[in-house]
Amino acid sequence: MAPSNNVIGAINFIGILLAIPIIGTGIWLASDPENSCIKILQWPVIIIGVLTLIVALAGFVGGFWRNAPLLIFYLIGMLIMIILLACLVVFVFMVTNRGSGHPAPSRAYLEYRLDSFSGFLRRRVNGPFKWALIKSCLSSSSICPELNQTYTTAQDFFNAPLSPIQSGCCKPPTACGYTFINPTFWISPIDTAADMDCLAWNNDQTQLCYSCEACKAGLLASLSKQWRKANIILIIVLILLICVYLFGCCAFRNAKTEEIFRKYKQGYT
Repeated sequence: MAPSNNVIGAINFIGILLAIPIIGTGIWLASDPENSCIKILQWPVIIIGVLTLIVALAGFVGGFWRNAPLLIFYLIGMLIMIILLACLVVFVFMVTNRGSGHPAPSRAYLEYRLDSFSGFLRRRVNGPFKWALIKSCLSSSSICPELNQTYTTAQDFFNAPLSPIQSGCCKPPTACGYTFINPTFWISPIDTAADMDCLAWNNDQTQLCYSCEACKAGLLASLSKQWRKANIILIIVLILLICVYLFGCCAFRNAKTEEIFRKYKQGYT
């Protein structure tokens, strides 16, 4: 049974390695500077990654040291981890498959509307208390002030590939017709009724468009973009984990068959 146990241990060592990108993805979600003001998904990812690591370690130890209870724990635990990770992948896809930006006339950047996002994401930013905390975080960040150091002319700014947060929070909506002074200072709107955010714009550098619906939409667009990237990693890891689990099940079954055959031969002789 030793060769099969060694195979199980080796397979579970791959499972240990696969837990690392899950944990790394959660840490990346938590540390991204543009989305540091809203935390939604990183802890479930990190927890699943840590639990997967523990289960794979149990299978690794059980395989090499012929510990049947640990192997059974591995088989049950890894199946649960695969199911949880699959549910998370599907959930992320469902809540981020909406909410693309729309082009503005004579602008390189996109603009965003809150009603284009899923209800789950909108609930994360709606509510005075929730948004007050997020707005305070955004106003203390360097996301908008950095634009003043990068773009000095209107044309440079209009041709800039702004991030969703920069587009939604750092400038007024294009439809309002504000006149550019610098990226975070605009005057003389042409039509304040063109968009509900037109009157929400404030040249106070601590206010800007942080109270705008467009800012909430830009934040969700940035979050969705990050989640979709993370989901690609999780899907790849999920597929590999399923393959490792199936190989582990086959190796465990072969090990049990070898043990039964060995006992049968000993009894026969």
